[in-house]
Amino acid sequence: MKTSTKITSIVIIFFLIIATVIIGRTMIGNHFKKKFSKRPPPGIIVTSTQERVFENIVSTYGTAAPIQTQSFKIEKYEILKPINYNQKVKKGDVIAELKNRKVIAQFDGVIGKREFSEDIEVSKSSILINLEDTSSIYCDVDIPEIFVPFIKVGLPVDIKFSGYKNKIYKGQVDSFASRISEDTRALATRIKMDNASGEILPGSFLEISIKYDVRNGLSAPDTSTIVEGENVFIYKVDEKNKVMKTKVTIGDRYLGFVEILDGLNNGDKIVAEGTKKVRPNLTIRPIEKGAKKNQGNSSWGKDKSKKAEEKKGKFDWLKNIFKKSDKEKK
Repeated sequence: MKTSTKITSIVIIFFLIIATVIIGRTMIGNHFKKKFSKRPPPGIIVTSTQERVFENIVSTYGTAAPIQTQSFKIEKYEILKPINYNQKVKKGDVIAELKNRKVIAQFDGVIGKREFSEDIEVSKSSILINLEDTSSIYCDVDIPEIFVPFIKVGLPVDIKFSGYKNKIYKGQVDSFASRISEDTRALATRIKMDNASGEILPGSFLEISIKYDVRNGLSAPDTSTIVEGENVFIYKVDEKNKVMKTKVTIGDRYLGFVEILDGLNNGDKIVAEGTKKVRPNLTIRPIEKGAKKNQGNSSWGKDKSKKAEEKKGKFDWLKNIFKKSDKEKK
């Protein structure tokens, strides 16, 4: 074979090898590009719209007072037997036995004592006894005139007493004045509640929350709303897990939820959290709200630890060899 022919053959073979490498690398690159170029859909927390109770609240405060009270002024020298204060009595029971008469309870209640002021000379010779019916408590409050159109007899009321911070007592609007006070620009309103347990004492400071316009409405978490100028949007998730930016009309916000007046139906799946990670027409991997709490029970971490233990177990024989050799040297 001539030298020129050998050189030509070597060059051709060389170029064939280079072409084969280039084509092979290109094909392998395209294969992995198709396999890994598509990112998995992001996991987004979703929930469903549902109906819940919405209500508006007027918050104020007042002082507890007994539903009935009666006072008796008694001269100390007239008392024949000690009076049992802070004791419950029935209607017709004797409250105090005096020299010339008996003090009779006109209704069921509790006997209490109130001293006269120290600067009154009569307090040295007289005492004042109160009979108070605390089975029901009333509280007079002032309602700002802006809320007057909503105040009606029978409206439900939540009542809090600082002595029992975690307890909510139930009451209702009993009555209200016929006119607004010119001094306070408020409507005097009386709240009444049952106090059969006797936990609330007369004179207690009460926090009053009057509920009005109580209604059922379609709700969504307030974290799902997107405000753009005067418009509000929520990402709705369809059957193929694709999100659609949907314009909604909202009402009041209450306890972490927003009232949906228009734009969504009951049971629609929506994005609950992570709206900044979402864009219109994006396919997502939906995670039901609350599912993250259960991830702590998954077996993913356990499997990983098991595999690590298995790997460690494969090389335990090396440790044993070194231990034996160390013992032989000793």
